[in-house]
Amino acid sequence: MSQDDFLPLRGYDHVEMYVGNARQAAHYYQKVFGFTPVAKMGLETGIRDRASYVMQQGNVRFVLTSAYGPDHEVTRHHALHGDAVRTVALEVRDVEASMAAVRQRGATIEQATEAFEDEDGVIKTGVIRYAGDTRIKFIERGNYRGTFAPGYKPIEARPTEPAGLAAIDHIVTNVYLGEMNYWVGWFRNILGFSQLAHFSDDDISTEYSALMSKVMENGTGKCKFPINEPAEGRRKSQIDEYLEYFQGPGVQHIAMSTGDICATVRRLREQDVDFLRVPDTYYADLRDRVGDIDEDFAELQELGILVDRDDDGYLLQIFTGPVQDRPTMFFEVIERHGSRGFGVGNFKALFVSLEREQERRGNL
Repeated sequence: MSQDDFLPLRGYDHVEMYVGNARQAAHYYQKVFGFTPVAKMGLETGIRDRASYVMQQGNVRFVLTSAYGPDHEVTRHHALHGDAVRTVALEVRDVEASMAAVRQRGATIEQATEAFEDEDGVIKTGVIRYAGDTRIKFIERGNYRGTFAPGYKPIEARPTEPAGLAAIDHIVTNVYLGEMNYWVGWFRNILGFSQLAHFSDDDISTEYSALMSKVMENGTGKCKFPINEPAEGRRKSQIDEYLEYFQGPGVQHIAMSTGDICATVRRLREQDVDFLRVPDTYYADLRDRVGDIDEDFAELQELGILVDRDDDGYLLQIFTGPVQDRPTMFFEVIERHGSRGFGVGNFKALFVSLEREQERRGNL
């Protein structure tokens, strides 16, 4: 951590998604992705307007929330965006200090510091506005001993066999053309992040479409936020498609790390997770491009896993298709062997696959 890191983040605490039916969404993430339901908030816990399920696997926590009625902020958000990330929660040591720091730097405050208490202790939170309808929550849970937070009760569920997902690696946001540098400056000025990487349309392009991306990370390197914007192309890019169907900027995908990507992907495939598939020609010269790795190249090709190498090591990654009918949010599974990159060597092959899916949907 740098000496001038005024916002020392402990990492990602959880991601809250607003969904159409939280109970059914919880079942989906349990049966398909291997998450275990650990806590619930709703009518049974005295909450009369919405229900939330906390799903956990490794250090990844998703909170799935839906409302009981039509005239509710959750319902309106879902009508506009579909199942979508509403809040990215980051753990801090001191919420009041964190909120004071970002307020001084010009953050738009959606919720000032509040304390929530039950018999298991106290949690403090504060919320600031991020891109589109997304928000960032600071959460201080050092004095809380409960399952998740006040208002939630533990779920007595049979443990789910996990798929090996261990932690959130990074969270990617799509914004409109011309907005990427604004949000880069926002991360730098408001949160004290620095730029880790920059990918131009020369790096991420095909014959038809392109995008530009910059990656921001905090002082400890625990929280990384790539920001994508579309670039001029002959046809509609995947970012344009997302922005059209999402109705604005928002979280495009969440990357989750694993210690054994082959085992994780094999299990997720068995549970009917749909992954994007790059052309088989991608693997023809893969060994020459990335050199020696611990994994078997034939198995990687069988499973459709991508590999990239940089000065620090190599990584393996694969991307799901959209997890709803709208071509919006999806997930990435990633395993790092020293590499701090994001798979720039795979971008062109991945784009070809994405464009093939766009063409199938009639949106290229």
